[in-house]
Amino acid sequence: MNTKKFLTAFVVVFVLLEITNYLIHGVILSSTYAEEGVKQIFRPVEEMQSKMWIVWLTDLVWAFFFTFIFVKGYENKGIIEGVKYGVYIGLFYSLVMSYQGYAMFPMPYSLALLWFIIGFVQSIVFGVAAAMIYKPKEAAV
Repeated sequence: MNTKKFLTAFVVVFVLLEITNYLIHGVILSSTYAEEGVKQIFRPVEEMQSKMWIVWLTDLVWAFFFTFIFVKGYENKGIIEGVKYGVYIGLFYSLVMSYQGYAMFPMPYSLALLWFIIGFVQSIVFGVAAAMIYKPKEAAV
C-alpha cells in the first residue's frame, strides 16, 4: 500500500463527502426536510447541531474504510475501477440504508428514493476520486 496516496485519497474522499453532504442535505433537500410528514422524523435543529460531531466522526470513519477497501482491492485499471467500486459501494451502502430507513421511519418513499440515488452517485464520485489519486505515476519515457 502506498501510504501517502492512501492518506491523500482518504482526506479527499472525506472532504468531498462533507461538501456534497452539505450541498445535498443543507441546501438541495432542506425544503423537503421542512415539509409536513417529513420534519417529524428528525430531531429539532438545535439538537441535531449539538450532535454534528457524531456525524463528522462517523463520516471520517466511513471515508477511511471506503478508501481503505478500495486500496486493498486496487487493480490499477484506471477511472473505470473507481466507477465500478463506487457502484458496488453505492448499492451496498446507499440502497440498504435508504430503504431500511424507509421501512423503519415514517418517511415518504420519495425521500428514500432520493437518498438512494444521491448516495449512489456520491459513491461513484468518491470511487473516481480515489482511483484518480491512487493511480501509480506514469513511467518516464
